[in-house]
Amino acid sequence: MQKYELIDHTADVGVKANGANLSECFENAARAMFDIITDKSEIENIGQYTIELEADDSEQLLVDWLSELLYLNSAKNLVFGFFKVNLKNYNKKLTATVFGEKFDFSKHKAGAEIKAVTYHMLEVKKKKPCHVTVLFDI
Repeated sequence: MQKYELIDHTADVGVKANGANLSECFENAARAMFDIITDKSEIENIGQYTIELEADDSEQLLVDWLSELLYLNSAKNLVFGFFKVNLKNYNKKLTATVFGEKFDFSKHKAGAEIKAVTYHMLEVKKKKPCHVTVLFDI
């Protein structure tokens, strides 16, 4: 199964991320986002960060998850390449460990700048085969 596929959309970039379960879909959506940001550059797992989030539903949790990663990217200049997501409480609570490093122009290629995670076309399919669809404002 392909981890993710890009979706063409006017002035935005969409991602459909697949997985054996919803946690894996969230991981693959994050991987796709950083492949867009770094033009698929190799990212070393130098730093480790823990993220904990809660939301009213799975869709909001997906937006919050990707928005938190985007915040760490823009505010702290971090890029991530490995994600371990654990979903609980009927997919309304997320605990994740992410690994990455500081963005370095000598090592990483600059891809598209993602400004925001949007709600347009947002979809979380929990039944197998699982997938999530999200659109990024670039």
